[in-house]
Amino acid sequence: MPTSPTRSALAVITPIAAALLLAGCASASTADSEPQPSAAASASFPVTVDNCGTEVTFDAAPERVVTIKSSTLELLLALGVGDRVVGTAFSDGPVPDEFEGAAAEIDVLSDKVPSQEVTLAAEPDLVFAGWESNLSAEGAGDRETLSKLGVDTYVAPAACKGEGYMPNPLTFDEVFREFEEAGDIFGVPDAAAALVTSQRAELDAIEPNADGLTALWYSSGDDTPFVGAGIGAPQMIMQAAGLENIAGDVADTWTSMGWEAIVAANPDVIVLVDAAWNTAEQKIAHLESSPATAAMPAVQQQRYVIVDFPATEAGVRNVSAVASLVDQLGALG
Repeated sequence: MPTSPTRSALAVITPIAAALLLAGCASASTADSEPQPSAAASASFPVTVDNCGTEVTFDAAPERVVTIKSSTLELLLALGVGDRVVGTAFSDGPVPDEFEGAAAEIDVLSDKVPSQEVTLAAEPDLVFAGWESNLSAEGAGDRETLSKLGVDTYVAPAACKGEGYMPNPLTFDEVFREFEEAGDIFGVPDAAAALVTSQRAELDAIEPNADGLTALWYSSGDDTPFVGAGIGAPQMIMQAAGLENIAGDVADTWTSMGWEAIVAANPDVIVLVDAAWNTAEQKIAHLESSPATAAMPAVQQQRYVIVDFPATEAGVRNVSAVASLVDQLGALG
């Protein structure tokens, strides 16, 4: 029985490191040639995007960025522009090992969503948010106000909630498109292309589990669990791993699902989201102590697989999460 997210955490190294290696090889190949313009200088600006219904135009690549949520910080680190991050906030957990050095140089502004005052004190030219709700008067500041103060805002597109903007369903093609869009915004399209190439290759190399297993994606909650539904990152990851989501018919990214419905669905395996504030071990303890769930075959046989929380939102860890799930399913037998 897996009891920690070790495999998931280590698996993320492969696609990111490979992308960085590709970028490094490209740099080496031009080392003896004429000096080249910087990626930001050679990229095409201005760049205009329709971001969750807000049009944002970048006349040049952002140079002072505040990131909110792990997904945004890790994408910029994977693109090689971590030196432009002047502050980060609302981390979902430690960054992958290969980013530890770069992340250690970045100021942590807040464990939660930073206030507008704290955000502006970092003097950013861009706030890159993982959720739309991060950009509010009660949070880092609403988009209109920040724009008037000369600060651009950008929300991870997969997190858009408005009609016509929320991916339905989220796919790996969309995740990779978002990498490329970020590459354009930050003036590093070649780094984004290398990242996408590497991750596509790793995704294509994964052989999904072929046992026809059903699964519950258990994120949080005791009395009423919060589970992965049918159109977001959990569904995308489970489907790529060969799992059938018991909440897959719910047209949302996440949903509440009663224990009675879960017991009736009787999933073959349970995907446990491991978060610092609600660990996989805590979820296992709840499942095994509750009379209703303790009788489920998946619980009695400890058919658990584990995913780190930072891998549960659209970002650079999604492909490695698929690989980790397939490996863990194979170990269950």
